Amino acid sequence: MKVTVSARHCTITDTLRERARTVMQRLDQLTPFAQEGRVVFDNESLQQTAELRLRLSGGKVMIARAEAVDHRTALDRAEAKLRRQLERPAAKPTRKRRSTPKP
Repeated sequence: MKVTVSARHCTITDTLRERARTVMQRLDQLTPFAQEGRVVFDNESLQQTAELRLRLSGGKVMIARAEAVDHRTALDRAEAKLRRQLERPAAKPTRKRRSTPKP
């Protein structure tokens, strides 16, 4: 899975960048359908935000966004939100069966 880490209106350290990559790799292990992951850090007034986007096969995109006092805490909160989305049965694509058998 390709992972992109970016920052808007702020600068992030290399350790936080690596932490974001490891978080996305952990989330990638929950589903075999992940194709691309994106982490965006932002600074809005007094709150630091982290947004995780996970693109699955079939065009489905799952997004989790969290705010906190620092970026690391926001990243952890967003990871928990996205993990809950991935663990839901509706998040897992199902394979459709044909209604008529092949001759």
